[in-house]
Amino acid sequence: MPLYRDFSDDTATILVWKYDENEELNLNELLEPENAEKVKDYHPKKLLEVLMVRKLLKGLKPNSKILYKDREPFLSPKDAEISITHSFPFAAIAISKNKIGIDIEKFNPKILRVIDKFTYENERGFIPFDTEVVFYTIIWSVKESMYKIHHSKHWSLKKHYEVRPFELKHLHHIQCRVHDDQISDELKARVEFFDEYCFTIVEE
Repeated sequence: MPLYRDFSDDTATILVWKYDENEELNLNELLEPENAEKVKDYHPKKLLEVLMVRKLLKGLKPNSKILYKDREPFLSPKDAEISITHSFPFAAIAISKNKIGIDIEKFNPKILRVIDKFTYENERGFIPFDTEVVFYTIIWSVKESMYKIHHSKHWSLKKHYEVRPFELKHLHHIQCRVHDDQISDELKARVEFFDEYCFTIVEE
């Protein structure tokens, strides 16, 4: 299976695959029986994304499954942490000894319509007007990645996930934070660009 990108580091294996219609993705071989009901009504492209992630996993840990608890994926047997993301034609997987969150987003001007949903006005002062779409896509993606490490149905990307000011020339060391009344966890994000997409990695 041809990999598109490998962003692995000392603690995690992080792989991105771009869909190839010549690649065989056999649902009966790749999909865990436990997830059959979950995917039965999926759009064909979404189902392909699910199978692509499983194909990546088979190459790394052939005896493992991806199962879900409260919609969050975990490995079975649980001998490592996992994060998955997909946006057709891409799918990605991260397997780490530490908690990890990854996210992929396509740059799209439509994000400007929803910035009030995931940022406060005082978070936006450092963003140049001519690159708004790039900055807001990164912020959204970093917050999504943090959510995959610290998630709760009671939390919101706007209230509990913070991305500190950054510059596009320093995308491997973006400071970010998850917080509520009890916790305040400082994290660091790494951002990569390819094919009009933003790919974000946050490791605990």
